Amino acid sequence: MDTAPSSRTIPTIAEVARIAALDDPVIRNLQITQCYHELSAGHAERSGPGANWCTFATWASKQAGQTIRKEDLARTIESLTGSGSLAELAARKLAGVARRLGAKLRTDEILDVVWELVNPEAVLERTSVAVARGNLKVFKEIGREFARFLALWSGDGAPDATGVEAFCVELRPGDPPEGQEYLRRAFTHYHRALGADDAKERAELQLMANNEVGFHEQTRLQPEIAEALNAALIDPTEFANRLIEAIFPHGHLLVAGRTLLMGLTGRQTPLQRAINSFVDVVRQQLRLAVTEHLMTLEFPHGVRLRLGEDLRGELPPLLKEIANPELRALLARVDPTPNSLRQSGAVDWADVPDRLHFIVDLFRCYHEARELFEPPFTPEQVAGLKAGHLPCGRL
Repeated sequence: MDTAPSSRTIPTIAEVARIAALDDPVIRNLQITQCYHELSAGHAERSGPGANWCTFATWASKQAGQTIRKEDLARTIESLTGSGSLAELAARKLAGVARRLGAKLRTDEILDVVWELVNPEAVLERTSVAVARGNLKVFKEIGREFARFLALWSGDGAPDATGVEAFCVELRPGDPPEGQEYLRRAFTHYHRALGADDAKERAELQLMANNEVGFHEQTRLQPEIAEALNAALIDPTEFANRLIEAIFPHGHLLVAGRTLLMGLTGRQTPLQRAINSFVDVVRQQLRLAVTEHLMTLEFPHGVRLRLGEDLRGELPPLLKEIANPELRALLARVDPTPNSLRQSGAVDWADVPDRLHFIVDLFRCYHEARELFEPPFTPEQVAGLKAGHLPCGRL
């Protein structure tokens, strides 16, 4: 196999650092996505057929960009909290109870106060910030290592084992989130794939490397994923106190507030029960909206994957059965339905094992999908974003 580098420009470590240092999260995400695509293409030219981790990262980063830019999610939240929704019905019930207990505001005015306190825009902002932080965190580390790995190539061809060993020495020992042992294994397997003449052996080594990078990435991302999914949480006590202060005369007084919420006997009043019911519904609806958005992945040609549903299709012939014992052992740890796409859907995206099951099956199922190497942006958009501008058109 020809492993000589091509004339394609490969992102350097300095380029990765430059992108990571950008302050604007929207422009930074777009440049990260494009950089992943360029790293993916450069890696594929050296390793041969088969998707690498950057190939999948390109489309995951592009999907993350929608959340960072607060696209689609805003429309989803509006539909869940709009007229006729469960949240809107619960809000009207809450307003009715408040009126019966002496609130002087009209029902529509109370509803305005209620939605102002819920502040869906703040949910969007918290989700956007968490996703942008995760996007940067992964790129800053793993994007850099791919750039560093590709920099090992010289005019004489692929790096030898000594060069790869020296590369791996700079990676921290130990398991993630702090250690980089799985990245060491991954780049060792990527290098071994270069010298594999057998197509099946090469595909299995590439898949193993992708899974090892994925294991490291998902472990590192756990705090940001949990933060994004919990962005819709509302403190019922704080909400109740602020609502009373806003819609009841002198409601901010401690005694009056306690009486409205718990009554003279200390038991919950109809207002407190209505508030609790409303908060529970809103939490559930907003969590569903955020989760649905985060658990969707778009590939080229209109392929839209819902991460909570089983993957469809067939495993590629080279990867239907796994011969490599190391890869079999790795899959045994994270794939409870071996050699099958059954139950690959992640029920809870905040659960690392559930998430990894989907991801290893995704890597395996789409290993030979050439369309994943298609550019994520048009040439005009690339020119604009590399100049630091927000490109026109659908991103």
